[in-house]
Amino acid sequence: MAAADRLTRAAAADGAQLIVLPEKWTVLGRDEDLRAGAEPLDGPALAWARELARELRIDLVAGSLVERCGESALLANTSVHVGPDGEVRAAYRKLHMFDVEVEGRAYRESAVTEPGEEIVLSATAGGVELGMAICYDLRFPELFAALAARGARVVVLPSAFTLPTTRDHWEILVRARAIENEVFVIAANQVGEHPGGNRSGGRSLIVDPWGVVLARAEDGAGFVTADLDLDRQREIRAQLPVLAHRRPEVYARAGATGA
Repeated sequence: MAAADRLTRAAAADGAQLIVLPEKWTVLGRDEDLRAGAEPLDGPALAWARELARELRIDLVAGSLVERCGESALLANTSVHVGPDGEVRAAYRKLHMFDVEVEGRAYRESAVTEPGEEIVLSATAGGVELGMAICYDLRFPELFAALAARGARVVVLPSAFTLPTTRDHWEILVRARAIENEVFVIAANQVGEHPGGNRSGGRSLIVDPWGVVLARAEDGAGFVTADLDLDRQREIRAQLPVLAHRRPEVYARAGATGA
């Protein structure tokens, strides 16, 4: 939390009005670490985020928190958007569980975490529509298409991509989702080693609707900033109107028939 506070304040001092923290920034490690560090949404992590957003007058996406959900044995991986007034504007629970094997190491997020069920669109204090996604969601273009169809102009992506997938897939996927949906993608990735021997690859990115990388983090902890040119986004969407050309009714028929 001290690192998050220091870096958030530094980004705000650099002029940032919308700040995004990475996935599970409060606790990331073994299953027992997640259970021990889980908090309800009225716990200290979100209280800190609300107080700081109010103090700095920023929109703060408090990465994702490991949420303890009442009496449930399973946790939630929850991203929370807090407005400059310190009020919670939206909470999104990760839809897709990271149950995979990467370079011989198995990951079973569903062993301790229950997937969410809702697509969530928020908006900044300035009225910019904000789509919410988390980490492994990046591999599911359907979610990003749904967010764009609902009006998202920016998608925030708190992440903890593994070192191998950061190396080989991270930038390609972030840029692809930005290009496909003509949105800005703010992808804040964890970096370094976590309990249990897992490593995250860093290289946080801010990508524009043309797929241009506006900012890329160097190795190690830190922050990057960029200006989001919403007028340029409108030009891109007018000149290359892929969102208007989509044919969801055809896609739905194909899915229903198994074609």
